[in-house]
Amino acid sequence: MAEKLDYRELGLKVGLELHQQLATTHKLFCGCPAELALEDEAEDRFIRKLRPTRSELGEIDPAALFEWKKGRKYIYDAPINHSCLVEADEEPPHPLNREALLVTLGFALSLGSKPVNEVYTMRKIVIDGSNTSGFQRTALVALGGSIEVEGKNIGIQTVVLEEDASRKLGEKDLVTNYKLDRLGIPLIEVATAPDIQSPEEARNVAYHLGLLFRLTGKVRRGIGTIRQDINVSINGGAITEIKGVQTLELIPKAVEMEALRQYRLLKLKALLEERHLVYSNAITEIHDLTRVFTGTKSKIVSRTLKKGGKVLGIALRGMKGIPGFELTPGRRFGTELADYARFWSGVGGLFHSDELPAYGITEQEVEKVYTVLGLDKEQDAFILVADEEEKAAKALKAVVDRIKQAFKGVPEETRQCLPDGTTRFLRPRPGSARMYPETDIPPTPITIHLLKEAERFKPPHPSVLVKQLSDNYGINRQLALQLVRSPYLDIYTLLAEKYRGKLTGTWIASVFTNIIPMLRGEGVPVDQIPESALKEIIDMVAKGEVGKEAVEEVLRKIAEKPDRHPREIVEELGLTGLSEDDVRKIVIETIEENMNAVKERGERSFGLVMGKVMAKVRGRFDGKKIAEIVREELSKYSPRGI
Repeated sequence: MAEKLDYRELGLKVGLELHQQLATTHKLFCGCPAELALEDEAEDRFIRKLRPTRSELGEIDPAALFEWKKGRKYIYDAPINHSCLVEADEEPPHPLNREALLVTLGFALSLGSKPVNEVYTMRKIVIDGSNTSGFQRTALVALGGSIEVEGKNIGIQTVVLEEDASRKLGEKDLVTNYKLDRLGIPLIEVATAPDIQSPEEARNVAYHLGLLFRLTGKVRRGIGTIRQDINVSINGGAITEIKGVQTLELIPKAVEMEALRQYRLLKLKALLEERHLVYSNAITEIHDLTRVFTGTKSKIVSRTLKKGGKVLGIALRGMKGIPGFELTPGRRFGTELADYARFWSGVGGLFHSDELPAYGITEQEVEKVYTVLGLDKEQDAFILVADEEEKAAKALKAVVDRIKQAFKGVPEETRQCLPDGTTRFLRPRPGSARMYPETDIPPTPITIHLLKEAERFKPPHPSVLVKQLSDNYGINRQLALQLVRSPYLDIYTLLAEKYRGKLTGTWIASVFTNIIPMLRGEGVPVDQIPESALKEIIDMVAKGEVGKEAVEEVLRKIAEKPDRHPREIVEELGLTGLSEDDVRKIVIETIEENMNAVKERGERSFGLVMGKVMAKVRGRFDGKKIAEIVREELSKYSPRGI
């Protein structure tokens, strides 16, 4: 598929929802620490089932109903030092975390958003098991505002403070396992207006909002601490929410793929209209086709039949080629149908006529299906599901519902982002019935005093911060700009201040703007390096316990085994620092070993001696100081000096 889309002509509209964890001392509604537990921490375990409830108007949210129909149960692991009865939903929530509210207000003020008069905590129904209570607590803090990105103002709709969900550990069949350490960590959620008009613009807006988050100085860093959801639509399409876009780099690809998917779905609708198809006539009732596959060589089908399952199918009259219609690279309309079948019934997947014979199903079996269903092989199509009879029937009902939607165009959905930027069906989009007031938490008035206090968390404009860094630590503007844009700004300022006079601000900056990005480019998992390890290795350099040249090698090892202490790695690599006397002895020995060259070359032997000394020292002493010692010792053998 080589279609190049004109996004303006397509009417592309994109809105972002960014969620950023806050580095507060405790969680949003209890006194537990706002951080993840250690892997070996003792924990309790309990099991729950969740069900949807009606709103105050008697309505049931479709997304909640969807999750409940799966019939899942949930296992919760509760670390004893990072969760309590609030997370277990056995105790009412405590009052709203004041520190988290101040940080959120400061962030909102930087966007020109207008704070509400009172902050009311609401319950948002979520019964995928990620919240033990069956809802997420969320509070609207501010409305409106904008952020300027490359000369264009992007509107801000809401700034919200809410609790993060539990950590998903895994799932098998209809059982999902969660860990409660993340549940309740405060999140800022900022939602933009649908003012974004291209995939790259979406990335740029997300980057600038992420930068503002970091400049508050109160956000958590690392994988999973910031998450991006994207709302995408085109002319004639529908708002689709894409969840779980984990990296900044994936945003433009996800937008591009969703715009393409909606464009192709509209093409599919037009194709159905061209064929003058009406879904009530095109789709037949469910047929039992088990007898067709007696003695089949298909492992998938035979396994099902041995367990007492059946092969059920539906006929799609006039729909030859429709299941195989490509929507995005590697994903066809049949893939969408399979997603619906899996999520509504739990079946492993489905077969459609556009891909058969395959999977062990023979040409003869395909012919028999066409015959039994009374179809024309040149014009018609069919869908098969092999599983327990009840599950297979439920799967085909979901397939029929999705095909009906294809006659209307693009359905409103919530979709899961995949690593290549394509998406799969996750659940229906939630409705207005999912929100209702939290009666256990009193409202918080937004007073003038509170707003003044929030000013200290208001992130400075990046240009102001660049000048401050340049002036305070003697680094050039370009290096300062790189730091402002990096996730290591906070740790840099802490270390540059601590080691002022011992290490230059430029060298400390190079660790974060040169060494770490270089290692990342080589595929080294640098995001796993703990902040404590970064501080420790730079502290060792400042104390002369290890040379600057050793930092790259040590960080490489720490990234591979982040639970090990840097000092242990330094000793293992034989990089323990040398004293100046030790280095001088090595220099003298090296000169003596190369005396003929020294006498012959004079000052030109500096490079030879320096290279050999550095090979022996291997990052255990500062290279600049080694050069001084080499020059000093060589001067004794040359009348002119070096």
